[in-house]
Amino acid sequence: MMEGESVEKEGSVVNRRRKREESSEGARGKTQKRSETDFESCLDDSADVSIHEVITYDPPTLPVQHYDPDTTEPISSSLKSLDELLSWKRSEANPFNIATVPLASRQPPLTNTLRRTLVCHDMMGGYLEDRFIQGTEVGAPYVFYHWQYIDIFNYFSHHMVTIPPAVWTNTAHKHSVLSLGTFITEWTDGGKMCEVFLAEEEAYRSAADKLVQIAHCYGFDGWLINIENVLSSTAVKNMAPFLRYLTDQLHERVPGSLVIWYDSVLENGTLKWQNELNNSNRVFFDACDGIFTNYNWTESSLEGMASYSAAQGRLADIYIGIDVFARGEVVGGMFETNKALQLVRKHGFSTAIFAPGWVYECHDKADFRQNQDKFWFLLVDHLYVHRPVSTLPFVSSFCQGFGKTVYWKGQVVQERSWFNLNAQELQPLYCKQSLEDGGWWRTRGCPEDAWTGGSSLVLEGKIPQSLPRIIARIFSLHVPLTTRTFISFVYKPSVGVNVSLELKTTDAGLCTYSGTEEIISSLVSPVMLYEDHQLMKQFIQSCGQWTADGWTTRCFQLDLNGCALSEVLVNVVRDGAEQDLDFNCRIGEIMVLDAESLSAPSLPVRSVCVYDVVWQRGAGDGDGSSLKVLLNATLRWSYPPQLVRHWRIHWRRLRGPDPRVPPGPPVLIGRSYSTLYRLVELEVPGAPGLLELLVEPVSREGFTLNQSYWGRITLSYSHSTDNI
Repeated sequence: MMEGESVEKEGSVVNRRRKREESSEGARGKTQKRSETDFESCLDDSADVSIHEVITYDPPTLPVQHYDPDTTEPISSSLKSLDELLSWKRSEANPFNIATVPLASRQPPLTNTLRRTLVCHDMMGGYLEDRFIQGTEVGAPYVFYHWQYIDIFNYFSHHMVTIPPAVWTNTAHKHSVLSLGTFITEWTDGGKMCEVFLAEEEAYRSAADKLVQIAHCYGFDGWLINIENVLSSTAVKNMAPFLRYLTDQLHERVPGSLVIWYDSVLENGTLKWQNELNNSNRVFFDACDGIFTNYNWTESSLEGMASYSAAQGRLADIYIGIDVFARGEVVGGMFETNKALQLVRKHGFSTAIFAPGWVYECHDKADFRQNQDKFWFLLVDHLYVHRPVSTLPFVSSFCQGFGKTVYWKGQVVQERSWFNLNAQELQPLYCKQSLEDGGWWRTRGCPEDAWTGGSSLVLEGKIPQSLPRIIARIFSLHVPLTTRTFISFVYKPSVGVNVSLELKTTDAGLCTYSGTEEIISSLVSPVMLYEDHQLMKQFIQSCGQWTADGWTTRCFQLDLNGCALSEVLVNVVRDGAEQDLDFNCRIGEIMVLDAESLSAPSLPVRSVCVYDVVWQRGAGDGDGSSLKVLLNATLRWSYPPQLVRHWRIHWRRLRGPDPRVPPGPPVLIGRSYSTLYRLVELEVPGAPGLLELLVEPVSREGFTLNQSYWGRITLSYSHSTDNI
């Protein structure tokens, strides 16, 4: 089952998209306006549990900037002109592209982080496979997963207003990382737009207000402002007031947000990259939250900036640009980016790493994971780990949001490549460490086998004869624990080693800690539980399937007062003679939860509704049979999103044109990571017919609920007389 796609389509959606993208012509839908009150009434508890639709094959009237015109799949998109920006309305926003994951707190807070790391995405123009909000079928997508080493993620394209796809903002927020969009003007057309929106105070305030509204609506955290064209005297005079107004308004509307200026235009309006903060561009730096310098700096320019008066007290707000492609006269770049970063940190600055997708664009896609890990391993000595703050339950199966197959509790449920960043779970610390006497260990994601999702975590290495064991830090975080905590650990060890889980805890009151010093922690080993223990019985009953061939599942109880989980470690001990030992341990899932939640009552899905229905004809089977009937529709429901890992969407046939055919069983369509899902090209029986759509919540712990808790709505349909 493809993440967010139908199990029945066999790639038909992807094929239809490809045909359109290969042709300059294609069906273009009309704009349909839907107000927020429409959505509110849809979610009213009195929403119908059944609806009727008359089949018509009219062209879709969905907004083409929000939905693929051929398949009606929801897509992320940008605004390409000043007119589009100034006419933007919240009522016409893309509901699917609104981020649903709030920004997680972190230790230390960003404001107390003195050397920050910003990643500027700049991947082949942007809006590639990641624009498909519900996921797509692709063998080798670009994905980022070294989140705990960075602080800010900037989605970049060369469209005027780059709105980050919600999949990126959701994933960044899970890891306590800010997500920024990009406002860019370039060349002659960019200059013309600047002359309009910077003509006077009312004009620049109107543009800034729209940028604030867009960030607030779509749930991301600010803007990179990139003006790469000459400005007239009037325009440049209004640029700093524009930045200051935008920054103030955004801080008020989106707490913790940032506006960062790219080093390009000077205070006299000339376009001339400085590669540093100086008297020619400080007016813009003073008006916002920071500056992202161009890439052709030298160590002497870093030394000068460190002592520059405008930088005092704000070194953390100066993001020294590093171009991974190493274009022009730059320090480092490519697999020597660490040389540049070493100098940046030496002088106390933050950094903006531009286009780390070089490891994807310029190398064999089959080696992407290997090259991405190599790139970040080389930087790790100059990066600073932040700890995401989370509540129980803490769960990760190490899914990176893509894979060759989809697994659920050790079983393959779909054998097809897929990509959906919404499915990426909290990522571990990917690192490599050398030990004495030739020993070593590393962690890496691996799609060859998994417990849940598309990948597992492989811990591998060599235990040298001189050491009895290795201890690998997997997570660094802050999770306040309850008095009685339940832990499960799913893994596959190689022969010759014993594997166990160890935890480090701190005083739970330090969840508000704002310092930068290392927090004192204590190492604890939880008590293993056996199947006859009451907690284990409750876990097995809630979990359903909890074991699978080849996988070992161990469960533990931890009794502590006033503590918080700060680190998760895996202990690998040699089981046998003291000699060098190569080992490999595949970790499928780590789960930490309040033991009381094992017996907590469940909530039902409520207020299921269907709208934006589009009917299409599908190709027949080639045997002369009639054309297929394809249903496209938006499904919406009400359920607390913080309680679930995802929702499974099913449908089942209740009645078709032949009354002798009995109702069918529920058939899985796909997964949703928000309370909104678009059915795309669902083949249904011919009219007249009656079907049921079902929404199954899957808890964060991976527990499935009885069908009595599922949401459901029935849809009857018949032919229009015009189609007969």
